[in-house]
Amino acid sequence: MYPLELQKLIETFKKLPGVGNKTAERYALLVLDMEPGEVEDFSNALIEAKTKIHGCSICGNYTNHDLCDICEDSSRDASVICVVSSPRDILSIEKINQFNGRYHVLGGLISTVNNVMPDDLEVDGLLRRIDSQVKEIILAFSPTMEGETTALYLSKKLDPNIVVSGLAQGLPMGGQLEYADEMTLIRSFENRKKV
Repeated sequence: MYPLELQKLIETFKKLPGVGNKTAERYALLVLDMEPGEVEDFSNALIEAKTKIHGCSICGNYTNHDLCDICEDSSRDASVICVVSSPRDILSIEKINQFNGRYHVLGGLISTVNNVMPDDLEVDGLLRRIDSQVKEIILAFSPTMEGETTALYLSKKLDPNIVVSGLAQGLPMGGQLEYADEMTLIRSFENRKKV
């Protein structure tokens, strides 16, 4: 139906999460309608982001420097670390302006189904970051079986003198934190519970 190059572009867009046939087709056709300079800018932006963005050397958040803006910000509360599975979760939490501490990205969640074990995650990096200054660890995971398993594992690994809390329910079981609306996230932070 479509020329091979267009089919290839559609298939490429379908690799993005949540993009099905119809959306991928629409995106591909929109690219064809763009001016050549716009297409070049678009492709250069993709390449530049992929080559220059990496994990912060302290927390694992997205950055184009050694440290992310949050780790460099001395006004952030270093006594509270919010542990998340992905940098995308940091973006969601930062939008609600309810948290002024630091973050730690695990790089996933424990999942026997997907063969992700604790050693595959940045658990040791988290444990190394905890010093006498840290008073609370917030485990901010999606309310899934993997999120619950990871929270339970970490709560047993952490120093019992540190308050370990999790986000309050309000996030639906099986839902993804990064897709939660702002009000749900605000309530989840306000009503976090001890783990």
